[in-house]
Amino acid sequence: MAGIYIHIPYCRQKCHYCNFFSVASRATMPAMIDAICLEMKLQRSYTSKQSIETIYFGGGTPSMLESSGLEKIMTGLQQNFSIDTAAEITLEANPDDISTENLALWKTMGINRLSIGIQSFLDKDLKYLHRVHNAEKAIACLYLAKDAGFNNLTLDLIFGIPDLSDQDWLFNINTALDLRIPHISAYALTIEPRTALDLMIKKGKATPVDEQQSARQFEILMETMQARGYLHYEISNYCLPGHFAKHNTAYWKGETYLGLGPSAHSFNGKSRQWNVSGIKDYLDSVNNNILPAESETLTREQQYNEFVMTGLRTMWGCDIEVIKLKYGAQYAGYFSENMAPWLEIGCIEKIGSVVTLTQKGKLLADGIASDLFFI
Repeated sequence: MAGIYIHIPYCRQKCHYCNFFSVASRATMPAMIDAICLEMKLQRSYTSKQSIETIYFGGGTPSMLESSGLEKIMTGLQQNFSIDTAAEITLEANPDDISTENLALWKTMGINRLSIGIQSFLDKDLKYLHRVHNAEKAIACLYLAKDAGFNNLTLDLIFGIPDLSDQDWLFNINTALDLRIPHISAYALTIEPRTALDLMIKKGKATPVDEQQSARQFEILMETMQARGYLHYEISNYCLPGHFAKHNTAYWKGETYLGLGPSAHSFNGKSRQWNVSGIKDYLDSVNNNILPAESETLTREQQYNEFVMTGLRTMWGCDIEVIKLKYGAQYAGYFSENMAPWLEIGCIEKIGSVVTLTQKGKLLADGIASDLFFI
């Protein structure tokens, strides 16, 4: 199987915490849609004619696309790739774009999953994050989506926001759970360099993040989700049984995926490529039939490190026997030796040959993974 990611680099306004590539002006959107369709022709051999089982519109804010633009992209995908009839097709959407009319249009175009950027059900948090929508719209859009027949829904929540009390965080979690949203992605607020929030904090105009608060709220999240019957199947992702995000799960399991659009990344197990970010550079390249990407072939060490980094983040973990089979006994031995201290202090557990993080270990996931990297 293979997946396709399409980056739509436009937003109504830039959220203060966001470091994804996007712009506010939509002047280049028609040209961008045409260029993405042209890039499909340049890139269609990347997936080696594998069946495309997942398509993901990310950004930016893909829900800003007019129906004609979305339809043009969907037609291009059908013409250039072998799309599975049961493919999961996800559209990232902001609450302010969700209307009865748009929901009906998206459904007719084959969109069967929505990823909604809620972030919080509290106005004070949304103001701090510089979101367009308010709390009332956050709840209303979920009812609209469910009433329109979108049962395959996921939403994003953010914890560790300054002034977000533990009680407020529980309110956010329980609001989503009471609506029976089948999939929830939850992230700790991270201050990325050169974002608006980073500059505001440095100038004393915004409250900095408290790492202890973030860790405590992550623990609250894990305990609450487990108690309500959700699987913690990846560090930041929770779902009711049978509602895994197929597209993102393919990332974590090392499946092939193709990225289209400016700044999009692609991976085929042996190499990685990434498109230029600048809109002008991207448009100029594609319109001259030049692939707008750089690439690197991964060494065996990099492939092993990638396997460890992604696998350890999931409930499926890392299988030492698979490491031995794919990378050799040296790597399997290295992994076993370096995991021993973490096993001893209860941050990982080993059942048979499969190693997974414990709840304690999930708080230290990045550090544990880096200890297991082959350098």
